[in-house]
Amino acid sequence: MSARHPAAILLAASVMAVALTVTAEPSTAPTGHRQKLRRVPALPHPPLDSTTELGAPLVGLTIDQLAAFEAGREEFESIETPEGGLGPIFNDMSCASCHSTPVSGGAGTTTVTRFGRSAGGHFDPLVEKGGSLLQARAIVAEAQESVPAEANVVARRITTPLFGAGLLEAIPDEDILQNEKRNKADGVSGRAAVITDVATGGQRIGRLGWKAQHASLLGFAADAYLNEMGVTSRLFPDENAPNGDRALLAKVMVTTGINDPADASGRSDIDLTADFMRLLAPPPTARASAPALVGQRIFNQLNCDACHRQAMTTGASPVAALAHKVVALYSDLLLHDMGELGDGIEQGAATGREFKTAPLWGLSARPRFLHDGRALTIADAILAHAGEASHARDRFGRLDDESRRQLIDFLKTL
Repeated sequence: MSARHPAAILLAASVMAVALTVTAEPSTAPTGHRQKLRRVPALPHPPLDSTTELGAPLVGLTIDQLAAFEAGREEFESIETPEGGLGPIFNDMSCASCHSTPVSGGAGTTTVTRFGRSAGGHFDPLVEKGGSLLQARAIVAEAQESVPAEANVVARRITTPLFGAGLLEAIPDEDILQNEKRNKADGVSGRAAVITDVATGGQRIGRLGWKAQHASLLGFAADAYLNEMGVTSRLFPDENAPNGDRALLAKVMVTTGINDPADASGRSDIDLTADFMRLLAPPPTARASAPALVGQRIFNQLNCDACHRQAMTTGASPVAALAHKVVALYSDLLLHDMGELGDGIEQGAATGREFKTAPLWGLSARPRFLHDGRALTIADAILAHAGEASHARDRFGRLDDESRRQLIDFLKTL
């Protein structure tokens, strides 16, 4: 497990510039002694027994589970260093750097870039050029990536909130598959994302990420450690090469071996982070006013609930707080054809036109909306819907001002 250094936060801020320009020789220190810095949270943590604050743990956790949540939150907020495995190319220095609004585990305004080449109906993620994810920062300027000239598809993404992620993980695959069979009007269909879960190697139904590209929080964490921070683990042991250049990678490497090795129990920092996300409570709901209750009826009348299904139920879980719980997520967790709102990037089982139905819970805590953050208001986000959501969007566009306000009032209670 990694060693932490609670001092020198100011040093971390000065060293970690947009493109880190440190000069370092390959480390000969054992890879198990990772050098990291403790992040100072922007906002105080809510009390452990809180049921009304974002960032609180699930209600009903045991003492050991609460300890796992706190250890996971510490790891989630700690800052990676080059000596501990950061880079050589990366997007940010900690999980909380991107998932921070309004508290750790939330969404954010940070965007990442994805790219690829589309030709003749085929999408090429340009893996040999470092795609489809651009790592925008580097520990040395020489390793800085850029979007290759071959790319004719470039898309931006903001980070998704993680509140209640353990509940999403605990929804049985078969229940998501059942959503495919539900009768839906307006030509709405939707399909489950069948993916390979990197944590188990088995076929699962994806439900995490913009394109439902992950089924488990351990796989989600390991992917983020590698692709967002450049930290290798037992699930992703190979470093990303700058724009696919393996020779350059060998030249700029700071550490050797797996950056996040497992301890005697088989666990490492990716497991701690998965614990934090798994035990993080869902966003609290606000008491609905009379206009919001009218807005809920309007939401259903517009057929928004064809995709944004009000609730699903978790299955069995070794964590009692996750077992057989009603999850008011407002999503069917299916992939839908979003027409021109699609970003052109194929990922997991999703085509370039498809996105997973984004859960609406916690909507009022998000700083921006849609996958790329283009929408600054909920109304703008609705009006940008396309594809299978076109009919519901058009009905919203025809609402009078009062009905729109009532609908938005309802959405802000979620």
